[in-house]
Order: sequence, then C-alpha cells, then structure tokens
Amino acid sequence: MTMNQQILLDNRPAGEATAANFKLVQTPIAELQEGQVLVRHHFLSLDPYMRGRMNESKSYADPQPLGEVMIGGTVGEVLESRHPKFKAGDAVVGMGGWQTHSVVDANVFGALRKVDTTHVPLSHYLGAVGMPGVTAWYGLVKIINPKAGETVTVSAASGAVGSAYGALAKARGCRVVGIAGGKDKCDYVVNELGFDACIDYKAGPGAVRAGLKEHCPKGVDIYFDNVGGEILDDVLARINRKARIIICGAISQYNNTTPVQGPKNYLSLLVNRARMEGMVVFDYAQRYPQAVAELSAYLKEGRMHSREDVVQGLEQFPAALLKLFNGENFGKLVLEVAKG
Repeated sequence: MTMNQQILLDNRPAGEATAANFKLVQTPIAELQEGQVLVRHHFLSLDPYMRGRMNESKSYADPQPLGEVMIGGTVGEVLESRHPKFKAGDAVVGMGGWQTHSVVDANVFGALRKVDTTHVPLSHYLGAVGMPGVTAWYGLVKIINPKAGETVTVSAASGAVGSAYGALAKARGCRVVGIAGGKDKCDYVVNELGFDACIDYKAGPGAVRAGLKEHCPKGVDIYFDNVGGEILDDVLARINRKARIIICGAISQYNNTTPVQGPKNYLSLLVNRARMEGMVVFDYAQRYPQAVAELSAYLKEGRMHSREDVVQGLEQFPAALLKLFNGENFGKLVLEVAKG
C-alpha cells in the first residue's frame, strides 16, 4: 500500500508562522472509488495567500481547518485513474495541498486539469502559466485594460506575478517600472525581465518615493499592489488623474498581530478621481485557458522569463514558507517532492 506524507495545520499562528504550527504525518492511501484519480505530486506551490488562510478571521476564503492537510497548488502525474478523462502518466495541475499524493474527485469542475509540458516545464504551471500568471493576466488585461504609453508599476516585481505582469504590460506598449528588494533582484527585473526600471525598496528610507519621482516623472497611471503598507502609500502619492490600482495582496501586513491599518494617502484617490479595486484570481477560473494560452506563447517566444526558487523535500515546507514572507526567495518559490 502506498503511503502518503502530509503536512497538517496543527494550530493557528500568532504573527509569523513557524514549524510548530504544523505536523508531518504519514497515512495510507485508500483504494480509489469510481471517478477518483490518484496523483503523485512533483512540485508544491508556496504563495502569500496561504498565511491568510491560516487565520480564523473572515477573509475572501474559508479558514484552513485545523488537523487537515494545508491547502496549496500542486503539479504532478496521474498514478492511477478511475475517471475516463484521465489516465496514468498524465501531467496535471490541481489544489492537492501539502502532501506527496492526493486523491481527487475528477468530477468536480476545476479540481484537476491536464497540462501540456512539451514546451512549458511542469513546475511553471504553479507560476508563470499558473495561478500567479493568471492573476497578472486578469488584473491587467480584464480589469485595468491598459493603453499604450501609460506608466505601469508593480511591487514584488521579481516574483511570479510581478514578472508576468511586466511582460504583459510591455506587450501592450506600456512603460513598466518594478519595485523589488535588493540590487540583485532589481538588476534581474531590468536586465532579464525587460522592465524599463526597478526601484530597490531596501535601499534606505525614502527610496521608493525618490525612485518613483525619478523613474515615473509623469506620474503613475497603473499600479498592481502585492505588498501593501508604506509602498502603497508612496505610490498613491504619485498617481495621475484617472489612475487605476489593483490590490492583489499585502504580504508586508500578513504577519501583523495588530489590525492592519489602511493607506494614509487614500485621499489621493479622491483628488485624482482614481480607482482602487481588489481582485482574487479564484473568482475567474473560467478565464484560465485564455490566460494560459497567451502566457505560454510568451514563454515559448522568449518574451517572458520565469525564474524559480526550488526547495527540496516536503519536510522543508514550513521553513520555506518563512523564506517567502521574509522576502528571501528569488523568483517563484516551489517545493520539489518527487522527481519526474
């Protein structure tokens, strides 16, 4: 009988999540029922939204239940199938969670999707052509609808969402300015991702505001926010009339033990008749194929690049999660749990 290694949420974090909040267990995998598929995971995704799901407070999704496998995106291969649309050996993407295997009810819409790895590596379906890439695509293409010549800024620019957002904006004729932490990341954003400029928020007090003044001399038309906090305030101080802002995440705030405070410069939205809108990519599952088609084409053509930060071994998941929130990862953070 195949054994499954799983990481459970054992107790809820207060502030930063630690290894003590999780429990590693082994469980046997039961015989498949009709309509089910057994998947062996190759890569697990680490994403900022996971921290919010660990809390019991109200959010855009239900809290992660205690004592159950922690939620998360996965890619892998079908080992066994009792569903007509899937067969052993198929490469698939799903939300199998923090475990080495998952049993999926393939009759549930969107629970499991076959992917083509001919030109796109399997792990990229957790990043550039996965949920992060689709987040960037929908936020820019369907909500913002940019015009050529507009100035676009994006925080966490070296990550999976930010890098895809930059490629999509450049393809539409925009000037793209990233915000990232550290010289190495900023050099990567400009020299490899092709952004017009990148601001290092770690360069010292006032670095973001000064960088926006230098690299966005005519102001900011579009901002895609992944971090919240002071960086959002700095951008709000530079927005133009009719600016559009997408709130995708606020990773700088997720480990706060006190209530999150809103932006101090929010009146800039009124003064500039600007729009700020929140989005959650899970609301747009029906758009995934359209987004994946464009993103995959950019990867194949070399118009978009995707860098991965790969951590080995399921037992490393809690430590890797801390790496994500400390900003130590360089590129899309994934955990490899099985070789292809």
